Amino acid sequence: MKIAVGSDHAGFELKEHIKGILPAGEYDVTDVGTHSPESVDYPDFGLEVARRVAAGEADRGILICGTGIGMSIAANKVRGIRAALVCDLYTAAQSRRHNDANVLVLAGRVTGKGLAEEIVKTWLSTEFEGGRHLGRLKKIEAFEKNTDR
Repeated sequence: MKIAVGSDHAGFELKEHIKGILPAGEYDVTDVGTHSPESVDYPDFGLEVARRVAAGEADRGILICGTGIGMSIAANKVRGIRAALVCDLYTAAQSRRHNDANVLVLAGRVTGKGLAEEIVKTWLSTEFEGGRHLGRLKKIEAFEKNTDR
């Protein structure tokens, strides 16, 4: 599975940690930055990860900023992206089961490394259920197609 990862300065340390838990044989990880804890603008990295996922260059994306809110807002501006800000295991699983989230957003200043690891593992291993949830996603897709943004 191809995964694009990105963070701002507040998420840099957690991003580096998360990259280290993704086995190379199982995941092909592309880090779009940032590559240091120096201050940067989160939209630059959130939009790039989202763009890559939407274009099919990555199967899923993982974004990290201080609270996760900024990255969520930025990523969800890209057509076809369903970015979910996740802070616990239940919402990690549900974001995949019911929403088919294709971008996971973590809060680097809120979520500890141990919990973040478990969230990532849960999110990557949970499949979309389809069924009634597919119809709901189709409504969102139809809105996106009929809206100029």
